[in-house]
Amino acid sequence: MASDFAAARLNMVESQVRTNDVTDVRLHDAMRAIPRESLVLADKAYQAYADAAVEYAPDRYLLRPREVSKLLQALKPMAGERALAIAAPYAATVLETLGLSVERFDAEDLSAIPGANYDLIIVEGAVTRAPDSWLAALSLGGRLGVIEREGPTGKAALYTRAEDGVGRRTLFDAMAPVLKGFEPAEGFAF
Repeated sequence: MASDFAAARLNMVESQVRTNDVTDVRLHDAMRAIPRESLVLADKAYQAYADAAVEYAPDRYLLRPREVSKLLQALKPMAGERALAIAAPYAATVLETLGLSVERFDAEDLSAIPGANYDLIIVEGAVTRAPDSWLAALSLGGRLGVIEREGPTGKAALYTRAEDGVGRRTLFDAMAPVLKGFEPAEGFAF
């Protein structure tokens, strides 16, 4: 069984990561080494390397390998940086493997994050829009990678703090389950 997972891990990197313009070999190496199946519910282990979001706790999901690898690459993680992984156990493990100091945050209220002055924040789940509390927790030059979604498809976004404020750039179309508490507000329609 372990060799099946090792083969699936290699296949994931070759078919879902590298083929989607993720060229950072440090990410390839980390993703080939991390047993993704150990981070999900035991009865979901067989789905760990599928091209799907996989439940790791009730109403919490690991991003698809394509999304998490593209988001990580856009964040340009560097060893020694301080990171916050919000509902992101797999991304946290990848960042730790790359030499970052990672604080994991997977509480009920994800908008009230601990601490501040993070060089990097990553979220494995979609939100309607990144909350101000997440943006305020970025250090100067800090980056936030998150998927924002109001309809069936989301957009991965990269936020960066500069001296004159926080800028936002859309990266790519992305699919991810919306995190509980970050669902779009129901609107009135005729």
